[in-house]
Amino acid sequence: MKATEVLADGFGRIREVVHETVGGLTAEQLNARPDPEANSIAWLVWHLTRIQDDHVAGAAGQDQLWRSAGWANRFALPLPVADHGYGHTAKQAGSVRVDSAELLLDYYDAVHGASLRFVRALAAADLERIVDERWDPPVTLGVRLVSVLADDLQHAGQAAYVRGLLERR
Repeated sequence: MKATEVLADGFGRIREVVHETVGGLTAEQLNARPDPEANSIAWLVWHLTRIQDDHVAGAAGQDQLWRSAGWANRFALPLPVADHGYGHTAKQAGSVRVDSAELLLDYYDAVHGASLRFVRALAAADLERIVDERWDPPVTLGVRLVSVLADDLQHAGQAAYVRGLLERR
């Protein structure tokens, strides 16, 4: 199995968890927070999608779908358009609210599709390309993609946990 196939498989696993977690939930459930400081499913899935959109688009030299495909307008969040949730306070996280599971899943699926197209077009040597020199050692494309996978899987799991809490209420 090629490294790019492993990455594509990883992104596919995130998609499975996101769809299993978000599917069938009401807006009330998506926006519910287990306590005032906790993140909602809406915030967790929006954030993991924004990070994937931001990081993969940056590595690919493409525009983020959040802006270029009008997702920022569809979500109409009271946040700067460049915001992706990193470092959010509880108040900022609470401002991320959605009207439907469909909105979250449609944005996620658009980003997932773009990510897969990018990853599947890579050659193994592409994974060695430096994409961020602000770190020591500099970050390669392979490391950046694994970082996105790890972060996204963690947040998808958190969202699944929140769903379980909500269903037991």
